[in-house]
Amino acid sequence: MKLVYSLIALGTIFATCHAETIVLDKLSVTATKIERATKDVTQSIDVVDEKDIEDKNIIFASEAINSIPGVIAENTSNSSSPRLIIRGAGLKSRYGVREIMVIKDGVPMTDPDSFTRFDYIDMQDVKAVEVQKGPGSIAAANATGGVVQLITKSVFEENQNRIKLGFGTEHSSQSNIKFAKALDENNFMSFNFSTTKNDNDWRKNNKVDSLQFGIKYGHIFDDESILESELAYTESNVDLPASMTESEFNIFKSTGKQGDTSSAWQHSSRDSKILFFNSKLEKEFGNLIMKPRFYINSWEHFHPVTAMINDSDDNVVLGADLENNYSHKLFEEDATLVFGVTAKQDRTRESKKYTYKDYSVTGPTVGAFATRDYTISSTLSNEKGDLANVEDSTSTLYGAYIQDSFKPTTNTLVDVSLRVDRVSFDVDGNEILKYNWGGSAFTSANTYYTGGGLYSINESYTLVSPKIGISYALSDTHSIYSSVASANQAPTDNELKANKTNNKGTLDKTTSVNYEIGLKARDVKYSYDIALYQNDISDEVTATKDGFLTYYQNAGKTQKRGLEFTGSYNLTS
Repeated sequence: MKLVYSLIALGTIFATCHAETIVLDKLSVTATKIERATKDVTQSIDVVDEKDIEDKNIIFASEAINSIPGVIAENTSNSSSPRLIIRGAGLKSRYGVREIMVIKDGVPMTDPDSFTRFDYIDMQDVKAVEVQKGPGSIAAANATGGVVQLITKSVFEENQNRIKLGFGTEHSSQSNIKFAKALDENNFMSFNFSTTKNDNDWRKNNKVDSLQFGIKYGHIFDDESILESELAYTESNVDLPASMTESEFNIFKSTGKQGDTSSAWQHSSRDSKILFFNSKLEKEFGNLIMKPRFYINSWEHFHPVTAMINDSDDNVVLGADLENNYSHKLFEEDATLVFGVTAKQDRTRESKKYTYKDYSVTGPTVGAFATRDYTISSTLSNEKGDLANVEDSTSTLYGAYIQDSFKPTTNTLVDVSLRVDRVSFDVDGNEILKYNWGGSAFTSANTYYTGGGLYSINESYTLVSPKIGISYALSDTHSIYSSVASANQAPTDNELKANKTNNKGTLDKTTSVNYEIGLKARDVKYSYDIALYQNDISDEVTATKDGFLTYYQNAGKTQKRGLEFTGSYNLTS
């Protein structure tokens, strides 16, 4: 409690000394679905704006957020898909995104099973990146750790035309062509084309190349309603280099080169193609603004990883969000009610896994799959071998949200929100072959053997996310805020599958409750944010090892505490 009083006192002192200075603040357009200065947002939020993105020549989304306190974007390769960690959320995941939602222009990039396709985020077309830390966002479902939102350049913006070229060592290059034009006073279009390439031959199996292009169309109706649509295509090819032991890493540090390692999996990669369509209408009816959005994307990938080669070419994501903003009066002050319903479905048909066809072995090589005694020592290519698994899956999410933002006093702003979602997993598969991790009843070696056969998963979870946040303006430049927010996290379909195939029972949803206070300052010469938080988590899903077998269970309780500070000072005007 002493720290709370200290924050208030500190803010009051600064406010008194600088009451007449000019305010300079970035805007958040997604934290509450209402455009608002970050100083007035009732939670911790960081905004990386267009100037930051251009000045730092940011290529991947991870580069944009890695300097934000409490946020880590880890990348073991040169791919665009990092492992995200926000205040410890996502830390347990070995790769990818867990407990965090990534959204682009209001469209979820993170699926209900937590898989996130960063591939088709072209940072050359991104205007801003906003990071909300902790639970409670009405924009995100199934996210207890936070939200990363990307806002791309509007088709209605002027002065976008450019040609940008870059070249570097390791045969690296990048290019971007941006063209925007008003066809007439009602119709607008823009075109964006980007490429990235890097051979990275200082490390084996480490090439990266991508191609992205998109077309946007905008129309302004006679009643000033606005329609914005985008059609985009991405083709990305990313090699994922093999892991190194400590001794191999020491050699790599001293020589700057890495060839073959002791890892058996030398040919991992992720090659993907994505077609994406998104359309949003904004129409005003008196005090009500309706913002319906529809999106669809189709994707495929070839993804050799540890032990198996994933090959999936029939995947469709469909979604809609019907958002409404209603302006009204409360406590004789202007207030805004945001409410809506949302639905999303991810469908995958005949997703296949294959064994590796070409590999070196140690030990005898005689016998059928169920009696093999040899160990795979190294893959020789990423050619597909025998069919190991076939799976159909459907993940469905639908929900509703509501938030009222009002001012009980001139200097006090309150956000009260609630989001409720229902997420369902429907999975049917056939495990023909599996990989043995160090011994079983059939074999004592690391190799392929007979799988568990048919399996089916049907699980549903109700996810509830309430929040109350209060911001108090100490002056034009300083404010203090506090918030209490909660959210649920459903297990992923892979976690459910691991427990199903190993007869380890079902899993409960995770509950996260976050308490936070903070102080914000926005002055023309300086800015800073101080945040103190405590995050109480129950039934957290954790991995459990039983020999070489991995399954999942709900932990009892976890508590995360932190103090964050970020600040800047302009030395000259």
